[in-house]
Amino acid sequence: MTIIDARTGLERLTRDECVAMLTTQELGRLVVTDGDRALVFPVNYAMDGDAVVFRTADGIKLLTANHHRVAFEVDETDRATRSGWSVVVQGVAQEVTKFDRVDVIERLAALELEPWAAGDKPHLVRIVPLQITGRRIHHKSQGDLSCR
Repeated sequence: MTIIDARTGLERLTRDECVAMLTTQELGRLVVTDGDRALVFPVNYAMDGDAVVFRTADGIKLLTANHHRVAFEVDETDRATRSGWSVVVQGVAQEVTKFDRVDVIERLAALELEPWAAGDKPHLVRIVPLQITGRRIHHKSQGDLSCR
C-alpha cells in the first residue's frame, strides 16, 4: 500500500522497499558525530541483508563510528523529471574483528566491496540497523496535484 504524506506529497517507503533500494547503489554517506560536530563521509558499501557494510582505514571515521550510533544515507535523483528517492539507515556501527563468528567474517569478506578511494582499507564495518526509513518524490506535471 502506497502512503503519501498529505503535507509534503512525498511517498513514504516501507522498510523492505528501502532495503531493496539500498541494494541498487554502491556509494552512500556515513554520518557520525565528533563532539558537537556532525561529520559526513562518502563511502562505498555493500549490503548484508539489511545491514550496511563498508571498508575503512584507521582514522577519524573508524574512531567516531565504531560502537556508536550513526546514520547512513543513500539517494538517487533524476534532475530532468524532478523525481528521486532517499533512504536513511539509523544504527550502530560495529567493526568486524577476529572475535566475530567465522561464518560472519567469511560472509562479509566475500561481499563485492571495492573502495573507490586509494589506500589500504583493512577495517570492515557493519552498520546494524535500528531504523530504516525512506521517501520518494514523483514528478508532478502541470495541473496534476496528486502524486503518481
